[in-house]
Amino acid sequence: MTGAFTLPTEYWLSVQVTPQDVENLHTILFERETPLTTRDLVSEFIDARLRAERLVAENKQKAAGKRFIPKDSYAVGEQLVFPALGWAHGKVTAVRAGVNPAVDEFDVITVSFEDQTERMFAARLASHFLNDETLVMQESEEVSSAAILNEHGAALEKKLEEAFVVDEGLVKIAGRWFPRALLIDINEGQLNLAEAVLDMAGGEPLPVEALLKDVELSGGTNPKLAEFSLNYALQDDERFDEVGPAGQVLWCLRRLEPDFVREVPAPLNYSELPYDRNVLSPEMRALEAQLDDELSPLEGADSRDDVSSVTITLIYPHLRAGTLPVSPRTRKLFPTAYESPRVRFTLVDGKTKQRIPAWVVLEHGYVFGLREWYKAHQLIPGSLVQVRRGEKPGEVIVEAKSQRSSKDWVRTVMVGSDGGFVFAMLKQNITAEFNDRMVIHVPDFKALDPVWEKRRSFEDLLLIVMKELSKSNPQGHVHAQELYAALNLVRRVPPAPIFAMLASSPAFTHVGDLHFRLNEE
Repeated sequence: MTGAFTLPTEYWLSVQVTPQDVENLHTILFERETPLTTRDLVSEFIDARLRAERLVAENKQKAAGKRFIPKDSYAVGEQLVFPALGWAHGKVTAVRAGVNPAVDEFDVITVSFEDQTERMFAARLASHFLNDETLVMQESEEVSSAAILNEHGAALEKKLEEAFVVDEGLVKIAGRWFPRALLIDINEGQLNLAEAVLDMAGGEPLPVEALLKDVELSGGTNPKLAEFSLNYALQDDERFDEVGPAGQVLWCLRRLEPDFVREVPAPLNYSELPYDRNVLSPEMRALEAQLDDELSPLEGADSRDDVSSVTITLIYPHLRAGTLPVSPRTRKLFPTAYESPRVRFTLVDGKTKQRIPAWVVLEHGYVFGLREWYKAHQLIPGSLVQVRRGEKPGEVIVEAKSQRSSKDWVRTVMVGSDGGFVFAMLKQNITAEFNDRMVIHVPDFKALDPVWEKRRSFEDLLLIVMKELSKSNPQGHVHAQELYAALNLVRRVPPAPIFAMLASSPAFTHVGDLHFRLNEE
């Protein structure tokens, strides 16, 4: 058989995972005693299905006639099928002795096919590559399996996951599956030892290999089995948190994780506001995507896989909390995990190479760990920060777009003792590049706290901020981007509710290019 055995695309699109398929994969896991990813098991699933369907097809062909193999002898009148010709059927109509000085005795058979054509073949030929059909079949199957995995792997992974989730005989840790029956029993004393080791690490996550040095298991245990068993026991205990990026298992004590990792920082807390997205203009939606706000929906997100660098304009809530937004664009740069909502990784300063322990809090869309770094670089709301893909897995490069310290006229917020606030253009010491529309110097972060504590309504705050910003423009015009940055000084609000209010409220008039003014009446 010379061609790869294939199945139509429709087969892989409609294929269902049967109990027999799951049982076959159980057997593979039992035999190897090694946890495998869903992707690994999809490859095994494809190979098994190809073998089964190939056998069915070959049995059907065998029933239709004798298979032609060059080493065999044939007689006039025999019905043959030819695997190398797409299993074409033919009848031997003549047999004669072949003549070739370079070859020992052989026959030449004439075969008449169903389409009325005739062809001649060498038979009784001891040496021919088609005689070694098993080798050809294996090579063909490997090529076919790879192509199927590449084209249909993602969809098949989803189907296998669905079948495995309801199978109580399998357990999953960090994206890998293993039979529950093979797990080593981990007792409470061993878990207490693991807690003590992590306690001594002072909150620094450790791989399971480091824990196994102190958690004594019975001798002669398969190392992979020991790792998986301990991982499973730790996952089932609320004291421990798995915080490694995808492909790496790292354990930390939940109680030693930073407060702002376990709970959303107060400046990032958003009380959801109702609004109608249908009123947003295309220009508003485009600006929303550019602002990299983690609270913005994923619609219209850049789906390219080649994002290697994003420049973020810091807003006050992130600067105050020491965080970065995990937006539709930036999420491509930060590590993710198979299951854990929190991922520990390392930020590397692009200039100084300083290494900063950091956390991705996936469920709430922010990166925590930059408070001291922001202070060291004297960044202000509106400063530009570049985030780049790291050179090593689990690392991300962060760099302040710094410049020589100089005095510059920038919008500055002044807060009164009564919680009122105004904006003024004042000369400030600037150490980093900034976004002209979003830069606002805050002389004292704590001075803004009373404004947040007043808990004014969204509508009232929007009107107050709009009124104060309009004073700095002779025409009273304010750009939507300026309003977004300024409003986030006093309340956490994503762009869309602000833009929707600008577009729908009679209190505002659009004067062009996303500039608005207050209606005096």
